[in-house]
Amino acid sequence: MFKLRFRSTLSLCTLFLVFVLVLAGCGSAETANHETGSGSGQTTENNGSAGNDNASEESSDNETRIYKTAKGDITIPAHPQRIVTDYYGGEILSVGGNLIGVEPSAFENPFIKEQLKNTTDVGYPVNVEKTLELQPDLIVVMYDDNYEELSKIAPTVHIPYGTATDIYKTVELFGDLMGEKEQAEAFIADYEKKAEEGREKLKGIVDENTTVGLYELTDKGDLWTFGDNAGRGGQAVYNALKLKMPSKISNDNQTVQLSLEVLPEYAADYMFMTVYDPEKKGDALKEFKQSKVWNGLEAVKNQRFFENDFDTFYRYDPIAITAQIDLFVDLITKSAQANK
Repeated sequence: MFKLRFRSTLSLCTLFLVFVLVLAGCGSAETANHETGSGSGQTTENNGSAGNDNASEESSDNETRIYKTAKGDITIPAHPQRIVTDYYGGEILSVGGNLIGVEPSAFENPFIKEQLKNTTDVGYPVNVEKTLELQPDLIVVMYDDNYEELSKIAPTVHIPYGTATDIYKTVELFGDLMGEKEQAEAFIADYEKKAEEGREKLKGIVDENTTVGLYELTDKGDLWTFGDNAGRGGQAVYNALKLKMPSKISNDNQTVQLSLEVLPEYAADYMFMTVYDPEKKGDALKEFKQSKVWNGLEAVKNQRFFENDFDTFYRYDPIAITAQIDLFVDLITKSAQANK
């Protein structure tokens, strides 16, 4: 009898223990399933809590995608948060990219100086050790000097010089690269508004036959002309303001070197000249302005010849191009007022 009761009691205990273990197992499975679903980026119900919002942001920040480059397909962050570049500082900033490192001359760009206050000078060629310290999640380079070494630090996108040929293609390219399509569209909308306003201000001052030329004098005395996509304000003048080139200047040849003697053949109603003189000696400019050729130009006689600051007008990133529209409009307007 005792043995029978003991067995019955033992059986009941065993059954109860199994029942508890099953319940515990079910609870663990549910918890594991919930954690796996959240961690793998699966959609979970958003109850509006701060915890859920943070989880969504974390998931978004960790997303990647395949990006086609001149070096082949690479995996990049869908929305990069820490970017190092050599010569694409203005392009990245134009679409809201968080730039943490850039080459030295960017800090001389008057249009983005303020935005570079917390940005590190990574040198040129891009210094590998400095870049490693910055811990970027994306590197973008125009020149591939240290491409292999940089690629070991973070995904590195090589975009050769001249890949994008105007502000529209440039902003679209970098908007896509940064995962910021809406920022890119907003930037272009602002640019087009600025261009339209500039054209309106010039009505009655210039007409469809008015010509504008862009030139550069170097410290060695070399003289050049520029088309619409070689910096010096070309995109602002010819594309945004839709001003006319002298007949001898063509976009087929973006840069053409001239001798001083033939400059009158390339002259325009309005002539804008940058001076490349890194040591600020001024000798080449002084000699140029003492020449009979310079003094004989109609643009000089009519106060329509302008010497433009190199750092201001050399730039050709989207931010610079947009700002240059107002600069050219102001110069032309003041010239017109002076000639009244």
